[in-house]
Amino acid sequence: MTRAPGDPVRVEVIKWGDRPHWRFAGVWLGSDAYGEWLGFPAGTHNSRPGFAFDSEVDAVTLVPHEGHWLATFHAPGIWCDLYIDVSTPATWDGDVLRTVDLDLDVIRMAPEDPGLSFTAPQNQRAGWGEVFIDDEDEFLEHQVAYGYPPEVVAAARASADGLHAAVVAGAAPYDKVAHLPWLALLDQRA
Repeated sequence: MTRAPGDPVRVEVIKWGDRPHWRFAGVWLGSDAYGEWLGFPAGTHNSRPGFAFDSEVDAVTLVPHEGHWLATFHAPGIWCDLYIDVSTPATWDGDVLRTVDLDLDVIRMAPEDPGLSFTAPQNQRAGWGEVFIDDEDEFLEHQVAYGYPPEVVAAARASADGLHAAVVAGAAPYDKVAHLPWLALLDQRA
């Protein structure tokens, strides 16, 4: 399917075993050497069973050409500037992007306290500007509870470890610059 900047897209994420997880809509912005970029303006409604919220800031998500992850870069004003969901490789079904969330997340905290009326995570355990892997306990529990195949466990673990190292090193596209043109493009569309 050929997409054009501004085309509407929908993201549907499930947990292993076809259990519903996040659902939200946005726009396709374009692609580059890193993958496809999707835009989600402030106020985008995000929902999953038992919880929903409207995003506080603009965000762009990088869907890699290859890889077990989706990386979301947030505009300033919330608790993190980068949130990478380790997942199965994402696939397109028409205008719907689908993936299976594999629990692990690589998070880079905002460089400093946004100082606004923002919602910090309840279990914030890293300082401003720090990078960490989250939900390791959930990943271990779900391997057993939901029977993740060994190859899925290995791919998720390798992805999380590799992403963590790349973000800490400031490698592109996690260099705090590669996503900026896409955020600017989203802002122009709003």
